[in-house]
Amino acid sequence: MAWSWHPVQLSLVVASIATVIVFAFAIISVFWMTEKNVKGRAIIETIVFLPLVLPPTVIGFLLIMIFGNNSFVGQAISLLRGQTILFTVTAAIIAASVVAFPLMYQSLKTGFQMVDDNIRGAAKVDGASSWKSLFFITIPLSYRSIATGFILSFTRAFGEFGATLMFAGNIPGKTQTIPTAIYLAIESGQIEIAAYYALISIGFSFVLLFLMNGLTRNKQHKK
Repeated sequence: MAWSWHPVQLSLVVASIATVIVFAFAIISVFWMTEKNVKGRAIIETIVFLPLVLPPTVIGFLLIMIFGNNSFVGQAISLLRGQTILFTVTAAIIAASVVAFPLMYQSLKTGFQMVDDNIRGAAKVDGASSWKSLFFITIPLSYRSIATGFILSFTRAFGEFGATLMFAGNIPGKTQTIPTAIYLAIESGQIEIAAYYALISIGFSFVLLFLMNGLTRNKQHKK
């Protein structure tokens, strides 16, 4: 195994796309759960947070069962794409999205709940629909929680390993991300290469978490 920038670049691409995807889904999900009187809310949210506690291998197994060639979903995708999504970059993005979604969901939910109901109520009195209230009031007033969600989701997706290894594989130059590159380097006894990738991962994550900590401190000072 030789040193390559490809795992770093792919990790950034996968984490970026996954973060955008989970943001879009989290906005809709949180809006639906908070605005509507959803039955079985506790069960739904328990399922949402399962990826935080399930072993990565279980998540990878479930993704293979859902998107594998023997499932209806997998066969439909193969028919449309002309190939399976297993062991592709798409699989890496899906795996990263699944494990990052709970962090984005919780951050947005916390931010939305902190918005004063009187402000949203006044907007509705003035004729604003629930969606307009969401996009022009709730989201702007929740920008710190949204930023926190982006950072947490991105760093989680950036460091995803177990589910990605099972679902997307560890193909150098194709699906190999930083975590899987570290794994392969250690397996092949190339500790120096593993250390380089580890330092990049630690440094990048440290910077993002430092920025998130700054957002939190600014929020506390303004209170």
